[in-house]
Amino acid sequence: MWYIFLIIIIIAFSLFILCNLAYNRFQDSIIKINEVEGKIDEALRNKYDIIIKLNNIIKENIKTDKELVDDLSSLKDEDKSSFEIHRILIESYNKIDYVKNQYKGLNKNEDINKMFYEIDEIDESLNAYIKFYNENISSYNTYVRKFPYNFIGIIFKYKEKPFFDNKDLNDEKTNDFKL
Repeated sequence: MWYIFLIIIIIAFSLFILCNLAYNRFQDSIIKINEVEGKIDEALRNKYDIIIKLNNIIKENIKTDKELVDDLSSLKDEDKSSFEIHRILIESYNKIDYVKNQYKGLNKNEDINKMFYEIDEIDESLNAYIKFYNENISSYNTYVRKFPYNFIGIIFKYKEKPFFDNKDLNDEKTNDFKL
């Protein structure tokens, strides 16, 4: 009788340790994901601010009242994900770059060139953050699907998360690929 009780305690303790290890792996991934999401948000805010400044400086230099980029000030009021904001900022940057290349005098403006350089630096950091984010999302999603971690995922209601490109590889939508 004593041996059976000891075996049950050992099995229970082993299961507790395994569950704890699985839970800690999830938590490590979640902490890393949250940390890098904050860095991505900060980089997007910085890029947003510079694009707004660039828009105003270029409008002033080419003497136009026409908006070069869509109204970015509404981005703060709208409930958009970082995925969507990232795409909108890329489109805005490309429009401003196009206008800059159309007006050759703008290429000589030091302030404009400095801001383009700052955006390039932000984009480098942003690409590194996105890569790190996607690597951690990959680990997290693996834990959600893989035995024995999926039991902990079920208990704590962890769901798969999309990669930064906001694609759901499990859905039927095939036209969500964007460059």
